[in-house]
Amino acid sequence: MSETVTAAGSGASATDRFQSDKAAAAADTPPERVDMLAREVLDAVHQTIRKHEVTYDEYNALKAWLINVGQDGEWPLFLDVWVEHVVEDVATSGREGNKGSIEGPYYVPDAPEYQAEATLPMRENEPGTPLLFQGQVRAVDGTPLSGAKVEMWQADDEGYYSQFAPNIPEWNLRGAVVADEQGNFKINTIQPAPYQIPTDGSCGKLIAAAGWHAWRPAHLHLKVSAPGHQKLTAQLYFPGDPHNDDDIASAVKPELLLDVRPADSGNGNQVTYDFVLDAS
Repeated sequence: MSETVTAAGSGASATDRFQSDKAAAAADTPPERVDMLAREVLDAVHQTIRKHEVTYDEYNALKAWLINVGQDGEWPLFLDVWVEHVVEDVATSGREGNKGSIEGPYYVPDAPEYQAEATLPMRENEPGTPLLFQGQVRAVDGTPLSGAKVEMWQADDEGYYSQFAPNIPEWNLRGAVVADEQGNFKINTIQPAPYQIPTDGSCGKLIAAAGWHAWRPAHLHLKVSAPGHQKLTAQLYFPGDPHNDDDIASAVKPELLLDVRPADSGNGNQVTYDFVLDAS
């Protein structure tokens, strides 16, 4: 890649995407709910300060860092990496169907749509191991969900996402596949690579100061939907990845690990993973 991926560039793209796709939903939050949540979050901050006798130097270091997070455009990255996994756990705790996971900052709606057996858009000679991802979408009672939509996006073999890194075609490794009458789908792609979240900005400074690492394990992103059913957002992971157990985003769950096998075609690998959706 001829241009370097920076925290500022990635952060600006994620911020713009959030503002265009999701920010308006905040206007519907009732004031009493905002009041309760804001007071309890601030109370938790106050308790931490008292418990650990935070000094003015530490407070000013935090204040400077928070200002830099905003200037770097990294609030979407910070919140999605360190907060979203708990929101996701709470929001989906009552589901009977598949376990989900965080969306992360790199989702883009309205990806090109394909029929049940498809290949995600790729560059000529896209690097990486070919991967066939296949399965079925069903309701909780086992009924196949005809026409269910499986949206899929992922990093490439170098850990970069289209529309968030330079010199990658707009819809590279992004697509929406419509399942057949029996809810079945087959998606040809490449196996993604583990990657580090951007470390040259404020989030990287926090990671360095705390002695953490910045790695996310390799994963596929998916959104699965069908009329009359709750949309499922998930990330699926590959066994053996060294960061499955210490993912910086704390998003790996045992139910989300794939069973990777050599492809029947002899070309790369294949996985089968079914989705069970709860009624809405």
